[in-house]
Amino acid sequence: MIWLIAALVILVAVVALIAINLPAILRAMGLHRHYTIPEFHLPGKRALVVCTSHATLDPTGKRTGAFGSEFTVPYYAFIDAGLTVDMASIKGGEIPLQPPSWDWPLACADDRRFMADPEAMAKFMNSLPIASINPDDYDVIFMAGGWGAAYDLMQSDVLADIVTRANAQGKILGSVCHGALGLCAAKGIDGELLVKGRRVTGVTNDQINTFGIAVTPKHPEEELRKAGAIFECQHAWRDPFATHTTIDGNLITGQNQNSGYETAHRILEKLATAHNR
Repeated sequence: MIWLIAALVILVAVVALIAINLPAILRAMGLHRHYTIPEFHLPGKRALVVCTSHATLDPTGKRTGAFGSEFTVPYYAFIDAGLTVDMASIKGGEIPLQPPSWDWPLACADDRRFMADPEAMAKFMNSLPIASINPDDYDVIFMAGGWGAAYDLMQSDVLADIVTRANAQGKILGSVCHGALGLCAAKGIDGELLVKGRRVTGVTNDQINTFGIAVTPKHPEEELRKAGAIFECQHAWRDPFATHTTIDGNLITGQNQNSGYETAHRILEKLATAHNR
């Protein structure tokens, strides 16, 4: 009996230790791994962060939306570099959040910073409708992911037109994870699909299958390949722990929720290069 009690105590202690250190364990495995973005000073530049408006993982009825770090990480990378940052969504208003992306143990430091930032939260709760956006007003248009984006980013003719016009002006177009779907229906200056023949990345089919969300209507790897893109990615023991950023001219795309830091860094790097010419 004493041995059984001792074994249970040890088990409880081990479980508690793992639970306390779970965020650090996940980072060591590759989730939101540490990445330092160099300092940039780009006052006067403007960025738009675009998110989904779709809140339901149809046909399951479960809640979905934008994945927290996929917009909070680039948001603060841009803010800290001196950019003015607006937030938009397909319909405008409050952006639906994919649970549990702002909860323990998935929430990252930028998520917590965002939730404690009244100005950022006001933009999140009152996002601009994409139909009100003029791409002339921005130097960067960045599309965040989250499973909700599978239902409305590629399907939005208005977003496709904005991305098409922004590309024609040489604006920087960025995305991470499912946000790459916002590039798929846009056109290049030659009238062909924007991503045709260009190197891009987004969430992989493997990661979608890992999370069991193949019910979503659009899968970035499939749609990018169908549009003629040269799809690049990295794999890990599980793709949710992989990361990759691809740069092709003004297209700067990140593979998944781990890729926001480097993708934002490369966007700022390109913006700084253009700014200093």
